[in-house]
Amino acid sequence: MRWYVVFIIVTLVAGCATSDKGVATATAEGDPTAELIDLPQPDSTGGGALAAALARRRSVREYRVEPVAMSDISQLLWAAQGVTSDADQRTAPSAGGLYPLEVYVVTPSGRYHYDPSHHQLEVLGEDDVRKELSEAALSQEAVENAAAVFVVAAVYARTEQKYGSRAERYVQLEAGHAAQNLLLQAVDLGLGAVPIGAFSDDQVREVLDVPSDHEPLYLIPVGHPVE
Repeated sequence: MRWYVVFIIVTLVAGCATSDKGVATATAEGDPTAELIDLPQPDSTGGGALAAALARRRSVREYRVEPVAMSDISQLLWAAQGVTSDADQRTAPSAGGLYPLEVYVVTPSGRYHYDPSHHQLEVLGEDDVRKELSEAALSQEAVENAAAVFVVAAVYARTEQKYGSRAERYVQLEAGHAAQNLLLQAVDLGLGAVPIGAFSDDQVREVLDVPSDHEPLYLIPVGHPVE
């Protein structure tokens, strides 16, 4: 089964994605008529020590009923697929610099697609689909209860054009890089997260209403951990 790099579905808390809205040009991959949300600028210089984040990283499946701030959503998305140079290089390595991953976020206030080039969220819908997404993931409660669910999906054709049959391996490795970035960033922000691979690809695609060539690889629920 091919895995989607769904960096992102992020499940945001109600109203979380309705602030800091802005309008900009949509990417070629997106709907040119879609509403776009400008994200807070990510912090690329500060933060805690990497070794400390590695030592504290755990799979967290239980969360408090508390929103995740838009600034944290922004930082998590940037950690997964953020642009780090004028040459469009990103936080995660990509074979041939072809960047086959797409990240989506699901929140109580809607479904969103991350545009790394403009560091924006494209609004796909204003419905809360966390329950449906959980059902697609064998009814795992972490998906339904998280404040944000990131979905990492892959467009294999982007890498296949150069690497042929080897592309699937390269893309899945890349998804792992992006997911680990997000997981470590969550730790540094004081959040809990867990990578999930047990789900129906077709159901996840249907719930998100994404293109048929966007194959989900990860669901990553994120929230404030129960202490």
